[in-house]
Amino acid sequence: MKAIAGTILSMGQLILVTGPARSGKSEWAEQLADKTDKQVVYVATAQVDPNDLEWVARIEKHQQRRPAEWTLVWTPIDLVETILEWDQPDYCLLIDSLGTWVANCLDQEDGIWQDTTDTLWRTVNQSSATIILVAEETGWGVVPAYPLGRTFRDRLGQVVRQFGMIANPVYLVTGGHVLNLSTLGSPLSRESLP
Repeated sequence: MKAIAGTILSMGQLILVTGPARSGKSEWAEQLADKTDKQVVYVATAQVDPNDLEWVARIEKHQQRRPAEWTLVWTPIDLVETILEWDQPDYCLLIDSLGTWVANCLDQEDGIWQDTTDTLWRTVNQSSATIILVAEETGWGVVPAYPLGRTFRDRLGQVVRQFGMIANPVYLVTGGHVLNLSTLGSPLSRESLP
C-alpha cells in the first residue's frame, strides 16, 4: 500500500476523479494508478472512428502518456464484464471515462438504463480490485436545449453522484489543482438519490 495525498490505496478500493474537460483528471488518475504498485488495466470507454482524426489524435496522446506495460482494454459499453474479468486484488482498473460510457449507452430506455447502472454499482462495490473511475463534470452551466443533451447530463450526474457516495477518495481536478473532496466534504447517502 502507498500513501497518496493523505490516502491509503489498498485492496478493493474505489477512487473517483472528476472534473471539467481538459482539467488534467486523466493525468491525475494515471498518477494514482501508477503508484498502486499493482498491474494496471486501462479500460478505455471510447469508440474509435478512424475518420475522426481529431478524436484519434486525442486517443494517441493519452496512449503516449501511459506506461507501455499497462494492459489496454477497449470497453465502450460492457463495463461490468470487464470489471469481473479483471476482478483480482493485484489489479488496478483505471476506467476512463464514465462520461464517454454514458454517451455510448444513451439509446437505452430508462428502465434498462436503471438496471445497467444498478448492476455496475453493485459490481464496482463488490470488486476486490482497486478501481479508479474518471468522470466528466457536466451540468455546471446552462440546461441543454435538446432532450438528448438533458438525458446525458442527468444520467452522468446521477452516475457520478452514486459512485461519489462510495468512493474514497473523491478528487476534483479543476483550475490546475487537485482537490480531495473526501477530506473537504461529506458524502450524501445513497437513499437520497432521486
